[in-house]
Amino acid sequence: MRLKKTYSSREVAALTGLSARQLQVWDASGLISSAIPSHRTEAGGYTERRYTPIDLFELLVLADLRRRRFSVQQLHHLLRILKERFGQRLFDATGGGGSVQLLTDGQEIYARTTSGQFFNILRTPAQPLLAIGNEGLLKELSGKVKKVRRKKAEGRSAI
Repeated sequence: MRLKKTYSSREVAALTGLSARQLQVWDASGLISSAIPSHRTEAGGYTERRYTPIDLFELLVLADLRRRRFSVQQLHHLLRILKERFGQRLFDATGGGGSVQLLTDGQEIYARTTSGQFFNILRTPAQPLLAIGNEGLLKELSGKVKKVRRKKAEGRSAI
């Protein structure tokens, strides 16, 4: 996939599998905002929100977490803890080379620092965990572009 400078909300919806309405609600609730917000034009209409490649990557991660049945409230909590506790954006913690790496077992989201400490982001983000056992059960969080399915031509002519 070739990166662009910005993506429209339609492009982001197609790549992430999120609906345009979900993007609008997430923007309005402050979960994740577009780099270039929608604004009123002189003609009385509105421009489309535009997202950067980093915004797109973060939306891919958030969309994946929603598909894994994490709630929007948990996503808000995750982003707030990353910012307040670790001083990181979601992008930094999911492939951007930050000091924290996010992992999940499908039930919880964990942060692993470069020094090897583990934190349960959703339950006790300030208390390091004692990690014993198979770390292989944890999957690294990252963004993946959803394959777009194209509809076949419907206008077939009868012979």
